[in-house]
Amino acid sequence: MGRMEGLAAVVTGGARGIGEGIVRRYVAEGARCVIADIDVEAGERLAAELGDSVAFLRCDVTSEADIVAAIDLCISRFGALDIMINNAGISGVTGPIQDTELADFERTMAILTTSVFLGTKHAMRVMKEQGHGSIINTASTAGVQGGLGPHVYTMAKHGVVGLSKSVAVEAAPRGIRVNVLCPGATLSSLTAAVVTGDKDNLDAAYERLSSKYPGGKAPRPEDMANAAVWLGSDEGRFMNGAVIIMDAGKEVLSDRAAKFYPID
Repeated sequence: MGRMEGLAAVVTGGARGIGEGIVRRYVAEGARCVIADIDVEAGERLAAELGDSVAFLRCDVTSEADIVAAIDLCISRFGALDIMINNAGISGVTGPIQDTELADFERTMAILTTSVFLGTKHAMRVMKEQGHGSIINTASTAGVQGGLGPHVYTMAKHGVVGLSKSVAVEAAPRGIRVNVLCPGATLSSLTAAVVTGDKDNLDAAYERLSSKYPGGKAPRPEDMANAAVWLGSDEGRFMNGAVIIMDAGKEVLSDRAAKFYPID
């Protein structure tokens, strides 16, 4: 028996990166997953590989109808919605604030925050009737500290943290938990595009990311999946409203403090 035997989850952005890592780990632990992603090719490929434990649905996370469809598919295929993971994201608009176009701002916020609002809203609707559930929202270290990401990305991820903490208060009496994962820079096609300019150059991205982490190893999607297993399973039943920072102390604790604590 796996640690998540019989549980059913929706994972947005589940076709690649951290989302894919979570899907793979959940299935290995006995869960069943709906992969909700706009990347049809990657989503169908992963679903074919993992078999009957998963279902893929093309999902635009800024569309309320698409989010509802993903949740409905989870219930119809697997009988329940035990876990909702609002994970889909992009880097979004970058550059100086004075050069940021409103349309780019709105698109970035829609993908990074509206999606989390919609996923949380409709997961709560189902989970209230069930009397249980776990909602896990992916933010970022840029959601708890400035200067770690582009302006709008940072704003959006702070919003994810704030919404999650607020909804956790409403959710708790109903047996529902709402928590936040805040990954540091984790190996994925998204970070590869940022650090190398090529989303498929994962090897070079891993080397560059690793050089900045204590111990010389950058986190991979499976490292974030470990936390998602704990939060989604009964092992994390007393964790609610928490913001879990997973950056090995690199970003939020900041290596600027090293001058006070020199390494021998």
